[in-house]
Amino acid sequence: QVQLVESGGGLVQAGGSLRLSCAASGRTNSARAMGWFRQAPGKEREFVAAINWSSGSTYYADSVKGRFTISRINAANTMYLQMNSLKPDDTAVYYCAAGFGTRYGPPYYSRPLYYDTWGQGTQVTVSS
Repeated sequence: QVQLVESGGGLVQAGGSLRLSCAASGRTNSARAMGWFRQAPGKEREFVAAINWSSGSTYYADSVKGRFTISRINAANTMYLQMNSLKPDDTAVYYCAAGFGTRYGPPYYSRPLYYDTWGQGTQVTVSS
């Protein structure tokens, strides 16, 4: 069983940067991909970024391309989301997730149903 814990959220000014971490425990070597999602109040959970755990290939939502970077340190069972040029619209609870399915690629990594395990979320607030 895999357990995920996000950290690094907080309050930041527009244009600033923040780095989120997702620490995984358990059988993380079995994960095919891990991703970041976010959910603002009253909004649907939104795909942010994903990474193929073994290859390191990355995928991003159009809204964050060029601003956010997803990465991982396999040996540390840790995933990161570096967020730069933050906007107020980035304000949300950010969740990390791990998927263990056989499918791969952007059409699947962007779907919440692909993921089997979720963290509890960390709040990111971007002020104007």
